[in-house]
Amino acid sequence: MSEFTEAMAQLAAGVSVITVRDERDDIGTTVTTFASLSLEPPLVMVSIAAESYVNEVLLRRDRWAATLLSAGQAAIASRFASPGRPSARLLVAGTGHHRGPATEALIVEGGVAAVEAETTKVVPAGDHTLYIAALLGVDYVEASLSPLIRLRGRYRAAG
Repeated sequence: MSEFTEAMAQLAAGVSVITVRDERDDIGTTVTTFASLSLEPPLVMVSIAAESYVNEVLLRRDRWAATLLSAGQAAIASRFASPGRPSARLLVAGTGHHRGPATEALIVEGGVAAVEAETTKVVPAGDHTLYIAALLGVDYVEASLSPLIRLRGRYRAAG
């Protein structure tokens, strides 16, 4: 592990699953760089590995969803973090989910919140790509649940 990677691992980050509906399939990935950028207008940002299949699809499809995972969803985070191009429909098998009304992307149920967004700007950033997106809608908020975070290379409950 590089010193930079080790240093960044000391910072707790919320864990989210980003999903997008491609022409014939649903795909997704786990991310720890998802954030609110602006309240007016409501904008969010996500960072995706530039070499990933999800990045390839997000360059073609502007609408996507983000589920902010809850503390009990570490297994879902691990599934979506698996390498390769597994279908999101396989990754959510046995887990409550539905399609977002604005994006048709799969939204995992039981997280602390879920939102739908539409990319407005794509910014290459080293080995990642930043997607700045307008909020299309908030699917749900479960403020009573604790969020899942990643700290020092492990998933943990916040708090």
